[in-house]
Amino acid sequence: MANHKSALKRIRRNEAARIRNKYQHKTMRNVLKKIRSEEDKKAAETLFPTVVSMIDRLAKRNIIHANKASNLKSKLSKQIAAL
Repeated sequence: MANHKSALKRIRRNEAARIRNKYQHKTMRNVLKKIRSEEDKKAAETLFPTVVSMIDRLAKRNIIHANKASNLKSKLSKQIAAL
């Protein structure tokens, strides 16, 4: 158990951040699943900038690693180009 008031506050903040990060990460995974299952090239191309900005935002906030973000964007662009 924490002995200081600041430690108790930190525990609360960490839990709130953990829940927020988990929600954002799960949202990104759902959007990735949606764009990967897309078979219409036009629809995938219109969804692509939204997905890329979401990935970049998560990488900037260290929710996902920067290299993982680059790999995801690269694979998505290849897949959309192949449609």
